Amino acid sequence: MEGHRGAGGAGRVLGRLLEAVLGSRGEANAVFDILAALQSEDPEEIQEAVRICSRLFGALLERGDLFVGRLPSEEAVMTGSQGATRKYKVWMRHRYRSCCNRLGELLAHPSFQVKEVALGTLMKFVQLEGSHPLEKPKWEGNYLFPRELFKLVMEGLLSVEEDRALLLSQFQEYLEYDDVRYHTMQEATGAVARATDGRAEVPLAFWNNAFTLLSAVSLPCREGGTPSYYVKYAEPSDKWKVAHLKEHRKAFQLMWLSFLKHKLPVSLYKKVLVIMRDSILPHLAQPTLMMDFLTSAYDIGGAISLLALNGLFVLIHQHNLHLPAYLVAAFAKRLSRLALTAPPEALLMVLPFICNLLRRHPACRVLIHRPQDPELDMDPYDPGEQDPARSHALESSLWELQALQKHYHPEVSKAASVINQVLCVPETSIAPLLELTPYEVFERDLKKKVPEPVPLEFIPPAGLLGRQEDLCAQYFSLS
Repeated sequence: MEGHRGAGGAGRVLGRLLEAVLGSRGEANAVFDILAALQSEDPEEIQEAVRICSRLFGALLERGDLFVGRLPSEEAVMTGSQGATRKYKVWMRHRYRSCCNRLGELLAHPSFQVKEVALGTLMKFVQLEGSHPLEKPKWEGNYLFPRELFKLVMEGLLSVEEDRALLLSQFQEYLEYDDVRYHTMQEATGAVARATDGRAEVPLAFWNNAFTLLSAVSLPCREGGTPSYYVKYAEPSDKWKVAHLKEHRKAFQLMWLSFLKHKLPVSLYKKVLVIMRDSILPHLAQPTLMMDFLTSAYDIGGAISLLALNGLFVLIHQHNLHLPAYLVAAFAKRLSRLALTAPPEALLMVLPFICNLLRRHPACRVLIHRPQDPELDMDPYDPGEQDPARSHALESSLWELQALQKHYHPEVSKAASVINQVLCVPETSIAPLLELTPYEVFERDLKKKVPEPVPLEFIPPAGLLGRQEDLCAQYFSLS
C-alpha cells in the first residue's frame, strides 16, 4: 500500500483487495496484505483494516468457505494430495484464526476506538460462527457455541495488566442475550482460575476488571418467556441448558463463589457487600453458600463488618440459615446494643427480628433466661471484639431489651415486652415492615395517637455502650 497515504487511501486499497479475494480463489494471497494492515501504527488505518476483515471473513463464514472440523496442520494439508477446495478452506481457516488472534491483541491497543471496533468484530464472528459452526455436531440438535473464540474475547476483557472498565461497559449490551450471558459466566469462572493459578499476588487491575464484569451480569427473576439468543440458531431446543434459568443460576453461583473464595483487596470487599443483598443473593441457587464469605468479611472489622452483617441478616431472615450459637448470640447482642441508641422507626423492625432469632435458635435463649447473678457487676460482652467467638455474647444477657420496655414510644415498649412471653409461639412476620421504609413505619404508628414523648428512664451501666453509638447510624442505614 506504498504511495497511498492516509486512512482514506488505505481504505480504497483494502477495499479493492477485499473484492479480489471474494471474487476469485486465485487472489487468495491478497489476504496477507489485508492482515498486514492490522499491524499498522496508524489507529485509523487499523480500524479500516478491522472493518475489511469483518466483511471478508463474515462473507467466508456465511458462504461456507472455511474448513469445518478439527483444523489440521497447514503444512500437512498443503503438501498432501487433498483436493484444491479442501486445501483452500484449510488455508483460509488458518488466515481466519490469525485474524482473530490479532483482534484479541488489539483489545489492548492504546486507542479506545481500535479496542471498540476490534471487540465489535470479534462478537460479530461469535454470532456468525454460532450460526455457521466450524466444528461438526456430535449428534443431531447438538448445541454449538464458539467457545474458543469467546474465550479469546473474555481474556481480552479480563486483563491482568490494565483497567478495561470502559471496554467492559461496551460489552454489557451483549449480556442481554441468554447465550452470551451464560457463556460469559462460564468463561469468567475459568478466567479467575487461570489468573490466580500459581500467582502469589494477583494484580489489582484483574480484580477490578473481574468485578466490573461479574457485577454487570443480571439474571431474570423467574423462569418463563422465550430465550433471547445472540446467535441465530436454525432450530433452538428447550433441551439446551442455556435455555433454563436454573442452569443460569448454577453458573451464576459458581462464578461468584470462584471469585469470592480468594482474598480480595479491601476496596472490593466493600463493593461486593454493597450489591450482595439485591444483586447477588436473590439469584443464587443456594444462597447459604455465601455464609463463609460473609463471616470472613465480618472478621475484617470496621465498615466491612457492618456490611457483612447486612448479608447475614438476609441469610437468617429469608433462608433460615443454621448458624453456630455463638455467632447468632453475637449478632443478637450487637443488634440489641445498637438498639439502645437507634431511632424508634428502626426499633419497630429490629426488635421483632431479635425475637425471631431466639425462636429459631433455642441455644441462645439463655440470653433471656439467665439467672440473676449478684456477682455479675459488668456485662461480659465485649462490643469491641472483632471475633464473634471471643465476644462473650453467650455469657451475657439481653438486658438492653428489658431497658427498651420503658421506651417513651408505646409501640417500641410493646415490641420489647414480647421477650417476656413464651417464645414457642409462631414467629412474628416482619415482611410487611420490610416493604416499608423505616419512616413509613414510624408515620403509620404515629396515627395510633402516640402520647407526648418522655425521656428514656433507663441509663445503661457506664462503659457498656463503647463505640456502638458511633456505629448505630451506619448500621441502620444499611437495613
